[in-house]
Amino acid sequence: MRQNIVAGNWKMNLTLQDGLALVSEITNMVADEVTGSQVQVVICPPFPFLYSVGKQLPEGSNFHLGAQNCSDKESGAYTGEVSGKMLQSVGAEYVILGHSERRQYFREDDFLLSQKLKAALAAGLKPIFCIGESLETREAEETFDFISKQLKDGLFHLSNEEFAQVVIAYEPIWAIGTGKTATSAQAQEVHAFIREQIARAYDAEAADNTTILYGGSANAQNARELFSQPDVDGGLIGGASLKSRDFTEIIKSF
Repeated sequence: MRQNIVAGNWKMNLTLQDGLALVSEITNMVADEVTGSQVQVVICPPFPFLYSVGKQLPEGSNFHLGAQNCSDKESGAYTGEVSGKMLQSVGAEYVILGHSERRQYFREDDFLLSQKLKAALAAGLKPIFCIGESLETREAEETFDFISKQLKDGLFHLSNEEFAQVVIAYEPIWAIGTGKTATSAQAQEVHAFIREQIARAYDAEAADNTTILYGGSANAQNARELFSQPDVDGGLIGGASLKSRDFTEIIKSF
């Protein structure tokens, strides 16, 4: 059975003190419900907060630590970069790769992301690999061709064993930070297509076991409907993950 996941991407927000207070609120609200449930909660703070936030997550619970990015290099003279091995050493289990903001603002392409995937997997991290189309692409009715190419170029070079460690996040770019959200039917349609592409590239078992998250202005009001779709296994949450009550309501949506 594939894993249900709610991941909170804090992006470049909060101070360490604010972040620790937020984690304390979230864990106090839902720690008992999450422990022993089928839902994993992944908290993805900025790099400087990782160790401190990780130490505050309840041991033995379904709370996990994730990073927002990592280098494609293992080590060396790469000032300002952070390797997968470094992330693993401070307790990170997951890492977000290919977020639309990284692709857009930092010009990360599918080749670079394929190298980052390899590096993250070699360090023992579980990648949350983001894909998704722009409004222009959707309006041109090229969504499926675009996503198929992102999957092929970014992910499908992995072996079966490597691919089994990957979580996919579908994030329609037109719905990130805009307040717009794909309808549950739109999300389900694309998630089902992604699963179909996985089955073709690997096999039906791999497709059925892959967790596919929705990311794109998911919030406390629409999470339950989105998560009720058969191919939507959770969410990669942005702005709502910075509000303890909203984030815990999303977690409870399962």
